[in-house]
Order: sequence, then C-alpha cells, then structure tokens
Amino acid sequence: MDIIRYKKYFLMIAAGIVAAAIVIVLFLGLKPSIDFTGGSLMEVRYTAMPEKTVVETRTAELSLGTVAVRQSDSDAGSGYLVSTRALNEEERAVLSTALTELGEGGEVSRFTSIGPVIGQELKDKAVWAIGAVLFLTICYVAFAFAGIGWPVSSWVYGLITIVVLIHDILVPMAAMSLLGYFLGAEADILFITVLLTILGYSVNDTIVIFDRVRDKLKQNRTEQKRIVKEIGGVDRTVITYTLTKPFSEIVGQAVDETMARSINTSLTVLLALTALYFFGSTVTETFILVLIVGVFAGAYSSIFIANPLLVLYEEWHTKKLKEAKK
Repeated sequence: MDIIRYKKYFLMIAAGIVAAAIVIVLFLGLKPSIDFTGGSLMEVRYTAMPEKTVVETRTAELSLGTVAVRQSDSDAGSGYLVSTRALNEEERAVLSTALTELGEGGEVSRFTSIGPVIGQELKDKAVWAIGAVLFLTICYVAFAFAGIGWPVSSWVYGLITIVVLIHDILVPMAAMSLLGYFLGAEADILFITVLLTILGYSVNDTIVIFDRVRDKLKQNRTEQKRIVKEIGGVDRTVITYTLTKPFSEIVGQAVDETMARSINTSLTVLLALTALYFFGSTVTETFILVLIVGVFAGAYSSIFIANPLLVLYEEWHTKKLKEAKK
C-alpha cells in the first residue's frame, strides 16, 4: 500500500531514469556490429594469446578503416574477433597473415562478410519485431481485460503496459551504449534477442499484477441494473458498478499480494544470469550483463511504475468526470 501512497515519488524516480537513459542513448549512441552495418568479421585463435593492445596496434597499421577487436572464448580455444569494413580477397589475406603471426599457434577459425543490403534488412526486421511485440501486447491486454471497463478502460491497461515497456527498453539500451563507449561492445542480433526477452519478461510480470487488480475489482464492486427505453420503444439494460473500496486501496492490495511473487521470480532469474555471466562464455557475457540490467528494470517497472500510473490515471479520470457533471 505504501507504493501507491508514495506513487509520485516512484514515478519521479522512473522519469529520472528514463530521462538519463534517453540522454545516454542520444549522445553516446549504440555501436552497431556488422550484422547491421555490413562488413567483415575474422576470428583468430591462438595457443598462446597476444595482448589485445598488440592486436589493435597491428590492425591499425593495415589502414583498414575503423577496426573493432574483442576477445572470444569457446571450446575451440581462445582468440579475438576482429570486425572491419568489407574486405576484398587481398585485404583479407593481409589481415589473416598479420593476425596469425602475432601469437603462437595463430589460426583463422572463421571469416564472415555481410553486405550493407543484408545489414539494413536485419535492422529493419529488428525494428519490425519490436514494434510487433508492442502492438500485440496492447491488443492482448485490452482483450484480456475487456470485462473490466470501469473505472479504468481495458485499453488503458494496455497503454500503461506499453509505457512500462518503453522504460524497460531504454534502460538496457543505455547500458549497451555505456558498454559500447567504454568497452567497445557492439550491438548485434543477440542484443535484439535480449531486448525481446526483456519485453516478454516485463509483460508477464506486469500482467500478473494487473490480473490480480482485475480479480480484486470483481470482488469489491456492486452491480446495479436498470432498463432504459430507447427510440422505437426498445428496452436496453444498462449495468453500472460501484466500488466498495477506493480504487487506490484495491490496487495497493493487489500489489502487496503479488510483490513477493514478483521479487522471488526476479531473484531466481538473476541468480541464473549471474551464474551464466561468471561461468559462461566470454562471447555472451556482455549481453548477459545487459539482460541483468533489463531484469532489474522490468522488476522495478512492473511494481513501481505500472500500478502507480494506473491509480494516477484513475484519479485524473474521476476528477475529469466530476468536473464535467458540474
């Protein structure tokens, strides 16, 4: 209940987080991988790895434009992933020779080229995928809450869910921007997968709480029916509802009853992700870190943003109706 009582403070915190995330994304931006920009990716493995700075210095001497170097690690051995602009066969051979000579047992294990057309297509599909998730979420929530149209319309539940999801997308995007700026992490298809995973997680958590709100509304309302005669003498039954408790109290009870479940679910997911971060492959640790940030954002938004927004809208809507009757 304290969450609803201090709803304005929690929403101010959320607004500050969103504003900071927007500033970070706009000024730092995301560092796209060749999945979106097109280019070449070479993976070189060693039995005795050279220092990363050595690899970066050597590639810079080849005049291949902007080059990104990051460590890779798998069952096949340790090495580096080197991203460049699209290379021709001669440039590929020069880069391959230069990299394999840097360490003992140097060997090119993979070379991939992606054209700019394919990169743009992947970018467009990623945007469409996220947009489709948001649209279908509104439709699903509105349909699921169709039986509860008072005092808040079922569409409002869907729109609030989308507002929450925007928060949940911006926060991990800001985290990825910071990782790209300071550590050179690149946003690729795996990052889009992370965003979609966060969206699914956050939607589930928010709907669970909203579903409890729906149950509480049904338990704490009285129904009145009256017959209204329309033009032509046709009778129409009009049903009105009256809440036996304030809407804010009902939402507060729903939050209190589901908070333990939401926190326990988030902790379970975070434990699994933490284990993957420390004991998993270095190839995915950046994106596991972003996913951890997204789970924190989703847990906060489901409890401290969605429900306060719901109550704030109900108070504004009720006040507007009262003023209209005067």
